Amino acid sequence: MEPWQWDEAEWRGRVEHVRAGRSLKPASWPGGARCAVALSFDSDHETNELRDGGNSIGRMSWGQYGARRGIPRILSVLGRESVPATFFVPAVAALLHPDEQRRVIAEGHEIGLHGWIHELNSVLPEAVERDLHFRAADQLEKITGIRAVGMRTPSWDFSPSTLKIQRELGLIYDSSLMADDDPYELVEDGVPTGIVELPVEWIRDDAPYFNMDRFKGLRPHTPPPAVLDIFIREFDRAHEEGGLFLLTMHPHVIGYRSRIFIVEELIRHMKARGGCWFATHAAVARHCATGPTAGR
Repeated sequence: MEPWQWDEAEWRGRVEHVRAGRSLKPASWPGGARCAVALSFDSDHETNELRDGGNSIGRMSWGQYGARRGIPRILSVLGRESVPATFFVPAVAALLHPDEQRRVIAEGHEIGLHGWIHELNSVLPEAVERDLHFRAADQLEKITGIRAVGMRTPSWDFSPSTLKIQRELGLIYDSSLMADDDPYELVEDGVPTGIVELPVEWIRDDAPYFNMDRFKGLRPHTPPPAVLDIFIREFDRAHEEGGLFLLTMHPHVIGYRSRIFIVEELIRHMKARGGCWFATHAAVARHCATGPTAGR
């Protein structure tokens, strides 16, 4: 049937299958901080081309740039500023660049699940999606020695089966959905799951501002200083509200000479503002899951 032919049970069931539950915005952040800052980098590397079955050497070299130049620049900034971050890594990218993952962990950062080959979950049968997520979790653990506790689905593509699989994996958080600015509990078919959602948003993602489609003549139209201004305004309001500022970035996007200053100046701005708890996604999720909430 067409969507306009669905009965109420059908459209309501689709809407209510996975929903935002109670707010998990904490009553306070560690150390009396005003807000939490969770910086994240999706280390897709060559998988952006591979997941589409492509064989473009040019596109794969773009992904390699993320590993070859982007990651070192990012880790240098984070190390200089003593700021922890979370890196979401497809298993195939981790297999291509295992030493990178070990360095990320050794320098005090977190690695989270990001699919097997940056596949789209919503087009996969449930059994296939489950197999890929479990294989990815096993492979990342084999490389890093640490079992991932959180997931960001590739392209934020969350299928009707994803939450069920996350529960089977024993994850404590997801960071793929957009129902709030601040953390909340995921509810599946009306039942609270205990999984913390650390919400994302395209506004707080570098890719929409800088990506391009070379065959359609579409080029980035937002200059880097304007992107920095958007991120700062998002942070300032999160700080004012005492909430979470979560930013999604990509080594092959933000890691260029003309863009890395965005990360540097944003961190300087946040430190100058004061009252920020810089933490990995796992640390934020654990704090939100265990402490009293703000009661919103």
